[in-house]
Amino acid sequence: MQKNLTTGNIFKNLIYFSLPYLLSSFLQTFYGMADLFIAGQFNGSPTISAISTGSQIMHMLTVILVGLAMGTTVLISRAVGACDKEKINETIGNSVTLFIGVSLFFTAVLLICTNGIVSVMSVPSAAVKEARSYLTICFAGIPFITAYNIISCIFRGLGDSKTPMYFIAIACAANIALDYLFIGYLHMGAAGAAFGTVLAQTISVLCSLLAIKKKNTGITLSRNDFRIKKDICSSIFRIGVPISLQDGFIQISFIIITIIANERGLIISTAVGIVEKVIGFLFLIPSAMLSAISAIAAQNIGANEYERARKTLFFGTAVAVSFGLVFFVLCQFISGNIVGLFSDDTEVIRMGTQYLRSYSLDCAIAAVHFCFSGFFCAHGRSVISFVHNLCSIIVIRIPGAYLASKWFPDSLFEMGLAAPLGSLLSACICIFVYFCLRNKKQI
Repeated sequence: MQKNLTTGNIFKNLIYFSLPYLLSSFLQTFYGMADLFIAGQFNGSPTISAISTGSQIMHMLTVILVGLAMGTTVLISRAVGACDKEKINETIGNSVTLFIGVSLFFTAVLLICTNGIVSVMSVPSAAVKEARSYLTICFAGIPFITAYNIISCIFRGLGDSKTPMYFIAIACAANIALDYLFIGYLHMGAAGAAFGTVLAQTISVLCSLLAIKKKNTGITLSRNDFRIKKDICSSIFRIGVPISLQDGFIQISFIIITIIANERGLIISTAVGIVEKVIGFLFLIPSAMLSAISAIAAQNIGANEYERARKTLFFGTAVAVSFGLVFFVLCQFISGNIVGLFSDDTEVIRMGTQYLRSYSLDCAIAAVHFCFSGFFCAHGRSVISFVHNLCSIIVIRIPGAYLASKWFPDSLFEMGLAAPLGSLLSACICIFVYFCLRNKKQI
């Protein structure tokens, strides 16, 4: 299961690692859309609204958990690069113990706060009961959702991004089948969607545990490995907490921009919502490259191959930016066709086309800071990623979107520029910090 990423062709290593991760991300995105699609076939607006609202909360929770687990991925990758089997086992054992505690904490707190969350999200009165049921079931299943994500992060830390892809594919297939059973046949509505999600991820966890048992992983955990070690847990949190906070703030910024769009009316709200979904798909590539760079660079750092780690950053950035530029150019010609796939309203298409043409530039610019974030994370300096993203959100992204909505009320093109301009600030900060650290020979 372990794969040595400190030798061989750097470009091939990047592609080998990032492609399965990319497909995994696509499956996970598709997974999230399945509940809404199937619910739409059998239920009305209240159920769809409940699932849509609940899935936003669960997506934010998942993002926070995966951000925390990035510390596990990096520490394992470094230990693999250093050929330190004892450190690998200790990191895995401590991560399991640590995230059991984290998942139980989240479960208890969120179950207590379920009614408050439904109220804060301003769920329509007709959907309140179903939204509450959806969140209650999902919150109760947090330990399984956490296990599903932490096991994937452990595999990626070992240099294996392909096996987690199989787990996600199993979860996706199981979720669709269970949705048709619970929502379609048993008419359980939003509660059925929640049960399907939790049970699908439970099935995936069981399959992953079976794979670990049957595969020649080289992992031989002892009882002592599960005992909390302060240095390992503090390292996991030092790397993971800034990423978790960063991703949480990004999700909040999306919600705020959605609120700004909603205040401009139904047409604008619909157009912005469609484009955000499209951009979410386009961003799967820089996200996959971030994960690949962090894992590969961390292995090379563990093996004291710092030059290979830097080359990994440069190759990954070149690939991600190239894809981003291609998407940006294509969007100048086919934005109307893309938006038209989701709506036949001519005004929605017109406004969505404007928004996508400018927003798509972010695919190229954001690729730069995504890749640098992965590199900084591999060095244990994830706080840099937190700082540049926070600056981008507070200084440009949110105020830029707000001001553009006020100054250009009849256009979305200018509002779409807020995201790439925010990313430009992030990219400049990353490049500046990189050369400062490089001159001090700290990376």
